[in-house]
Amino acid sequence: MLKLMYITNDPEIAVIAAENGVDIVFVDMEVLGKSERQGGMDTVQSHHTVEDISKVKKALNGKAQVMARLNPLNVDSKTEIDSAIENGADILMLPMWRTADDLRRFSAMVEGRAKTMPLLETDSAAVNLAEALSVPGIDMMHIGLNDLHLCLNMKFMFRLLADGTVEKLLRTIQFAEIPCGFGGVGRPGSGTLPADYIVAEHVRLGSQFVILSRSFCNTEIITDKNEIREIFRNGVADIRRIEKECSCWTSDRFEENRLKVVSCVDKIEEGINK
Repeated sequence: MLKLMYITNDPEIAVIAAENGVDIVFVDMEVLGKSERQGGMDTVQSHHTVEDISKVKKALNGKAQVMARLNPLNVDSKTEIDSAIENGADILMLPMWRTADDLRRFSAMVEGRAKTMPLLETDSAAVNLAEALSVPGIDMMHIGLNDLHLCLNMKFMFRLLADGTVEKLLRTIQFAEIPCGFGGVGRPGSGTLPADYIVAEHVRLGSQFVILSRSFCNTEIITDKNEIREIFRNGVADIRRIEKECSCWTSDRFEENRLKVVSCVDKIEEGINK
């Protein structure tokens, strides 16, 4: 069953998410270089703080794990890592790593005090993946489709799923027996590339983590807590329903869904080109 992650620094929303099936609440402190990489794109740039970790941790009271996405490695990384751990982070996510040596430095600074989840989102990380997976202290890994597709000069991030890149990376990580996942997903029944298709691909590929995207529940627009609660309750239930249905699928049925993903991605990219 997929572990669901959701980005928020609002303690009340974190509790709503956890009580309705979210496994990991995600405080996003990454700011270094993000605006330059994603300038002009409709992407989340959260500007959360290390103090948000402790607020969310206290509110959750064990209902879900708390993950902190750090900044890419920099001169202040050790201080940032120490502060995140001191404020209660269960998992630390390192973005924009490129080499096995980056992960060695990261692991050495964490010193086993929290779980680690490097975010694979650069072309260099993909090239160096096999060596990186041998680094002690790497507990999980997530493939970030947004920055990786930008790094590879692709037009649409789910081209990485359609062209087999995600599958190749996942198989390499799985061979090393490291839990892994990829990308984000909106609410089932929505999306130009339907979320239902994406969830089925997670099942086919044996993915273990997915981020519930801003489109799943955009709390910048939806502020009524009862409405937010209903969105999480129904949306998570729909994801679990799709997972259960897929557990009975044949290989032919999974291939049919995969081809639907490819066709949708092709059409979306055709629209981008116009």
